[in-house]
Amino acid sequence: MERDSTALVTGGGRGIGQAICAELASRGHDVVIADLDEDEMAETAALVESEGQRVLTHQTNLKHLDSVEAVVETALSEFGSIEHLVNNAGIAGPTSACEGISSEEWDETVAVNLRGPFYTCRTVLPSMKEQGYGRIVNIASVTGKRPLTKRTPYATTKMGLIGFTRTLAAEVGEHDINVNAVCPGSVDGPRIRRVFEEKAESTGRSYEEVRRDAESESPRQELVQREDIANTVAFLCSSDADRMTGQDVNVSAGKVMY
Repeated sequence: MERDSTALVTGGGRGIGQAICAELASRGHDVVIADLDEDEMAETAALVESEGQRVLTHQTNLKHLDSVEAVVETALSEFGSIEHLVNNAGIAGPTSACEGISSEEWDETVAVNLRGPFYTCRTVLPSMKEQGYGRIVNIASVTGKRPLTKRTPYATTKMGLIGFTRTLAAEVGEHDINVNAVCPGSVDGPRIRRVFEEKAESTGRSYEEVRRDAESESPRQELVQREDIANTVAFLCSSDADRMTGQDVNVSAGKVMY
């Protein structure tokens, strides 16, 4: 039997994050949404409430520790505990050759994609250790396992996130805290479309050519859907995955098999 629980989801206002919030709510979890966009959080909150679950929205900037501490403090005050932490928030970063990337673009990508999950884990872990239970899921990428040209900041952060996942899993396992990563392939939606547009512009190719190339990398000749990621996250937060930790699980339609 699954325990009553609260899940804190970063970047839960739209896209993959919204799907994760909705799926966790459908499985009986209350949800705390940490995001910057209040309108998008309100839309996700309505989905959670439609499943009969409690929801809390909190405008959060993951680049700043005090903002992360505020959402965790509020969640613990309102709901009493946080059993699940889903580090979903992330940015694509620039699409450019390494020498064309500015220091500001590099720092921004690292701050959101890598320092953000560090801040949330650092802040949530004391309460998880005290209660003797926790499930942390980091949304990485198949790019965390292989190169992605003209995307060095993004690739570096996703590779780092997998290393962070494995090391943290080894560190906190004795407290019945599991830490896993989900590695999506190209997920259909506005964000990947923008990436395709930027890549098309930087390479002088059409959007359609760039998209077809991405689809052809999968044996299924298709992109991943956000619900595929949400279902995997929900599984890793369930008792069915109690003996899974330190894993980086591909959800890529076969694009990556290692």
